[in-house]
Amino acid sequence: MKVVFMGTPDFSIPVLDALVEAGHEVVSVYCQPPRPAGRGKKDRPTPVHARAEALGLPVRHPVSLKGEAEQAEFAALGADVAVVVAYGLILPQAILDAPAKGCLNIHASLLPRWRGAAPIHRAIMSGDAATGICIMQMEAGLDTGPVLLRKETPIGETETTDQLHNRLSTMGADCIVEALSALETLTPEVQPEDGVTYASKIDKTEAAVDWAKPAIEISRQIRGLATFPGAWTTHKGERIKLLGAELAEGQGDAGTVIGPALTVACAEGAVRITKAQRAGKGAQDIDTFLRGWPIETGEKLGSE
Repeated sequence: MKVVFMGTPDFSIPVLDALVEAGHEVVSVYCQPPRPAGRGKKDRPTPVHARAEALGLPVRHPVSLKGEAEQAEFAALGADVAVVVAYGLILPQAILDAPAKGCLNIHASLLPRWRGAAPIHRAIMSGDAATGICIMQMEAGLDTGPVLLRKETPIGETETTDQLHNRLSTMGADCIVEALSALETLTPEVQPEDGVTYASKIDKTEAAVDWAKPAIEISRQIRGLATFPGAWTTHKGERIKLLGAELAEGQGDAGTVIGPALTVACAEGAVRITKAQRAGKGAQDIDTFLRGWPIETGEKLGSE
């Protein structure tokens, strides 16, 4: 099948690889343009751009798809289908209509729950027991199109966004290959009106930990915001990112370290931090972190 692939971040790479391995003809790869990065602020290709070049695939990175020239170039590719995953641009109707079999989106939630920008983060932060992948026929609305295929997976009690991200990326790759192989026989399922929720973009103002909240909420916040932007607290005037957590036994004054391995009291219950990071340092498991930055039982976090 002649496929146009449209994606940008690391999440999209397993999907591109799977399409190539399945024998589909990827006639072009669309991604976001290179942007300044690193100390030198030199333009850096996106992860998908770099991977496509390594695979010897033609790459396009228009700033917009609204112009007639860009739309004509897209249509001239003569694709059977476009596969879209975390691309980052809104597709005008002319783009949606160009491939013979339309545009298929790989969405990391069980639609209609968590339409929008941050479905993986929001599923964890809201305490969802499960999430999954939907292969959706794209239309003009925000993640409103009919679903062709869906696969569900449980969310682990200590699973973080980056861990779930990696699992769903692999699931998405498997699902799109399955969907394309059976495309003529799949029945589009119109999304119900009931159960619609929106996964708004993560804001850095959500990252500060308020220990005066219940442990279950703080655990979800820490796991849901790992690794970006990273939930944080302070100790001795230094900001510390908290990148992994699990519920723990114990109680005490909110924010107080009440046990070894950084077990911290919350308004209700306690959490044990499993992974942390100081400014300018790499992320570390908690035992390694505490050897370099000791935090004793009885000390209070977030009080500076």
